[in-house]
Amino acid sequence: MGVWTRRRLLTSAASAVSAAGLAATAAVPARAAAGRPGPGDADIADTLRALPGLRLIEERQDAEPGYRHFVLGLRQPVDHTDPAAGTFEQRLTLLHTAADRPTVLFSTGYHAVLTPRRTEPATLLGANQLQLEHRYFGTSRPAETGYTHLTIRQAADDHHRVVRLFRRVYPGAWLSTGSSKGGMTSVYHRRFHPADVDGTVVYSAPNNVDDREDSACLRFLETVGAAPDREAVKAAQRQMLLHRAELVARYEAWASAAGDTFRIVGSADKAFEIAVLRVLFMFWQRATPADLTAIPGPEATTDELYAWLDNWAGLSLYADTAARRYIPYWYQIGTQLGYGDVPTAHVADLLRHPDGIAARNFVPRDIPMVFDTTAMPDIDRWVRRRGSRMLFVNGAQDPTVAEHFRPGGADSRLLWVPGGNHSVDIANLSPADRASAEDTLHRWVGQEYFTQTLGT
Repeated sequence: MGVWTRRRLLTSAASAVSAAGLAATAAVPARAAAGRPGPGDADIADTLRALPGLRLIEERQDAEPGYRHFVLGLRQPVDHTDPAAGTFEQRLTLLHTAADRPTVLFSTGYHAVLTPRRTEPATLLGANQLQLEHRYFGTSRPAETGYTHLTIRQAADDHHRVVRLFRRVYPGAWLSTGSSKGGMTSVYHRRFHPADVDGTVVYSAPNNVDDREDSACLRFLETVGAAPDREAVKAAQRQMLLHRAELVARYEAWASAAGDTFRIVGSADKAFEIAVLRVLFMFWQRATPADLTAIPGPEATTDELYAWLDNWAGLSLYADTAARRYIPYWYQIGTQLGYGDVPTAHVADLLRHPDGIAARNFVPRDIPMVFDTTAMPDIDRWVRRRGSRMLFVNGAQDPTVAEHFRPGGADSRLLWVPGGNHSVDIANLSPADRASAEDTLHRWVGQEYFTQTLGT
């Protein structure tokens, strides 16, 4: 499945807004356009301060016109089934426009993003946007040293409490959305609390139902793109491993200059090999046709090989500074979410670290990990049988969704962007599918709202 590279978290308003979305935004009443209360309304900052368990950390002065941007902290139970387990503060951000507008619940699946841009659904609907930092990421960390309560159910319950609280402020229609791991998080929330929102838009989310069965991912990586391009990436992997000594020395020099180390993974040599193995997946996850001509060829220098590997696999991710931030991600991979495999036969004679890309290598050994084989099949069954009002948008050239969700509930759809990678949006769909998807979002939030807003 896909891992962190440069998550498709945020959508440019200029490129993603549809004609209907532009009209909706333009038609916002004057009080909402100013982001300030009208006569008789409470100021949103005062309203937020009055919510139980919520702390207004900061109002940032960087929101686009018509919005206000708040950084918030919400006191959450460490264990939603046991109040005695204590609490932690979960980081939230809010882009507020008006209490009578729809609200989009945005999950990154990782750390909170403080850039005040709206997701595509929020842009299309002129909506408020409430972002949740995932438990155990960033500042949203319980005091416990392990990750006992880092489960999809506990995170779903976090989302549930947030929705229940903020419905006091935003009583209208709600949608949820996320991309990649954020999309997965949105699905899991719906599984356990299906009535919390009126619909969900999921982008590029993998669905690893059986962690022991990776044939779909392997088959995808052996057939994606054109054969010469696939072979060029594999040849570049061999070149990098054949020049291992020089490239690892350069990697170690970078880490030393940056004051970084490789204690979590084990060594620079192991981290380098992991990056080389994963670059096959990560290249196809993000590549565009323009990137195919830049794959290093047989005459590439070690400088060129190193730069290309760093660009596509992110060498800093495997050194301790970054790796430490993503321990909770790898813990989830190794206990519930599962992980896809990559082809290795073409480099098998050059490998030194068996199972190097296994999640266990990214989590300190003093943190126990036991894989729950029931978690993902349960999610998959629910989506297939009962997952209603869910829209999945995938790129046809994205290995992340080699195993993907297949919604079977009422008013749910799966749409594909031909040739699309991990960064697809509704805006990238065919004109017919795009119009259909946008109409679906409008319908989910209620035609009455759009009749009022658009003046039709």
